Amino acid sequence: MNVSPRAKALTAAVLTAGLCLAATGCTKSDSAGGDSGASAAANNGSAASQQVASPSAAGPGCTYKTYGGGVPRLDITDGRTVVGFSQSESTSNPFRATETKSIEQQAKKLGVKLIERNANADVNTQNSQIEDMIAQGAKVLIVAPENSDGLGPALAKAKSAKVPVLTIDRTVGGAACTDFMAFIGSDFYHQAQLAADDLAGATGGGDAHVAILTGTPGNNVTTDRTKGFEDRAKAKYPKMKVVASQTGNFAQTDGQKVMEQLLQSHSDINAVYAENDEMALGAIQAIRSAGKTPGKDVKVVSIDGIEQAVKNVGAGQMVSDIETNPRFGPLALQALKDFYGTTGVQPKVIIKDGHFTADNAKQALDQGLVY
Repeated sequence: MNVSPRAKALTAAVLTAGLCLAATGCTKSDSAGGDSGASAAANNGSAASQQVASPSAAGPGCTYKTYGGGVPRLDITDGRTVVGFSQSESTSNPFRATETKSIEQQAKKLGVKLIERNANADVNTQNSQIEDMIAQGAKVLIVAPENSDGLGPALAKAKSAKVPVLTIDRTVGGAACTDFMAFIGSDFYHQAQLAADDLAGATGGGDAHVAILTGTPGNNVTTDRTKGFEDRAKAKYPKMKVVASQTGNFAQTDGQKVMEQLLQSHSDINAVYAENDEMALGAIQAIRSAGKTPGKDVKVVSIDGIEQAVKNVGAGQMVSDIETNPRFGPLALQALKDFYGTTGVQPKVIIKDGHFTADNAKQALDQGLVY
């Protein structure tokens, strides 16, 4: 199996580095699988904690004094202050399950009083649940948005109640330190660029007819992962042709159904870029049902880093899988502590993600770097 030289150079070992939010002071830990990785597992319930790649700016960050004109100072570890966590989608998705567990574990470790709600992929429900958590006494919120543009009512309610909101894994509309505290998450555009590089390497320099399975419409993840791939293909791989692009709503069943339809209407498809692993797993089922062999007749690249997808990479059924690290607990809770302290939180904090290829998939699985 061929992958780009850049893909081979990137390994999942970056995930075991220590936690930090400031522009300086971030240091790398020992290599994956060493004592520091074991320590991360003990602290985080995982062998691969998040590491900051880069905050958006240096200098003073957003604090309780500057947020929306000022909000009350809190001690989130006093056992009385209620922190609300709004999860966007069902924890049947490995990403959401790992994300939720990470928040819960870190809150328990720090003695934070946490209340939770799950919107099950309904933005209207998420708005209502956020407002309900405020009514139930939540004084600060961690929100994994279902939709980047749809949480206006909840954000307005939080702002009027002087309840700061930290967003993780997806952005929301508005201004940092005014409508929300900050965003912590991945560089989704760059993830898509890597996906294009990997498909090009696996298809003889990009001689591919690609089907893109896009994520749920209306959020920045889908937008960036689509644009990043298309921009990279256009700039570097003139032989790479996107013959179809359709949403699979980040769901395995939808991904399978859409892929079945695309294979029927575009018999020339020999490559698939799935914007998350759930859709990739569905696409692989559809490829098999069409009498084709994933990894041979149709090359598949995806994003997320769930266990089954990385196993597929190791087995040659997928070219690669670019990780999105869901272990937000330590960084998110530290961000709240910094917000109520003097350090503050930068408006955008980008985390480092692993890159799983045929060269390192087995190692990543053995060391527990997947989820």
